[in-house]
Amino acid sequence: MEYAIEAKGLVKTYGRVRALDGVDLAVKRGEIFGLLGHNGAGKSTTVECVLGVKDRDAGTARVLGLDPVRDRRELFSRVGVQFQSTGYQDRIRVAEVCEATAVLYPRSRDWRELLDRFRLAGKARVEVKDLSGGERQKLSVLLALIPDPELVFLDELTTGLDPQARREVWSLIVALRDEGRTVVLTSHYMDEVERLCDRVAVMRRGRVVARGTPEELVAAGGGSNLEDAFIALMGDEEVAV
Repeated sequence: MEYAIEAKGLVKTYGRVRALDGVDLAVKRGEIFGLLGHNGAGKSTTVECVLGVKDRDAGTARVLGLDPVRDRRELFSRVGVQFQSTGYQDRIRVAEVCEATAVLYPRSRDWRELLDRFRLAGKARVEVKDLSGGERQKLSVLLALIPDPELVFLDELTTGLDPQARREVWSLIVALRDEGRTVVLTSHYMDEVERLCDRVAVMRRGRVVARGTPEELVAAGGGSNLEDAFIALMGDEEVAV
């Protein structure tokens, strides 16, 4: 079995807070893999430690067969990343941020073609701050695809979007997998994970407490859907769903 990501025993602490407490992760090539958990469960920190964006206190990680620290330059030419909080320069236009991103990579996709695909061609000269929430999220995915990545990380991608915008973004994510790419997404929306993901890891307080297909987690939780299973896995912990 060939894996896009293999991580073992990841630990990350902030003072007395143990944000990650021995996280193991294995993501197969060509699948949509979801990290599910409420805010503060450790989902984003896991992604950042796997990528080497944040130093881990313990554990190992391989991404596309590469060491994320030693092989950082090669890795980031093969990986696309959309983080939850993306800042843009004041008054920068859509075309300008696309062009600025493209020059960072020795091999990049035609961002004009991506604008057409994402139905943003008519927004090329619009300032990013004037885009709708759904348009900004689609732009975030677009920018992650400019290096033509084998592996794409999407962090809380649909938070705050209306139902129509969420469905548009979902369609884009499925299309990425259908092209043969691997997608890792973090979310705390049960319907999103159940709809999109081939496999899921559920995180609680910096640990993976369950993993499997959405159907396997539902069966293990004894409920009728992933939300019921998630609540069961959280026990008496307060959960916002």
